[in-house]
Amino acid sequence: MAEPFEPLVIWDLEDDPDGNYIHIVVEHDVSQDEVWDVVSNPNNLTVPSDSTGRPSTFGWTRTGKHILVVWEHVDDDPRTIKPVTAYEVPAPARRKRRR
Repeated sequence: MAEPFEPLVIWDLEDDPDGNYIHIVVEHDVSQDEVWDVVSNPNNLTVPSDSTGRPSTFGWTRTGKHILVVWEHVDDDPRTIKPVTAYEVPAPARRKRRR
């Protein structure tokens, strides 16, 4: 397994009604640690969002949730991102192995 990226993750204030903390943690019931689990794992798939084109990373959390994190790239050095939304999604279907 590859080492985590260690990105800096920007969160808005917990009392900002328009912030990413309220949207992700309160409204979608995804913790900051769960977001971290997904965005810090370089083995997770990152693709452009179908609706916004923003980077979107799929992955498993230590709590057993399979989530999608949509985020904005803020800076490269150090690698800094800002989550826009995150929510639970169905796990990918397992591929059948050919014999």
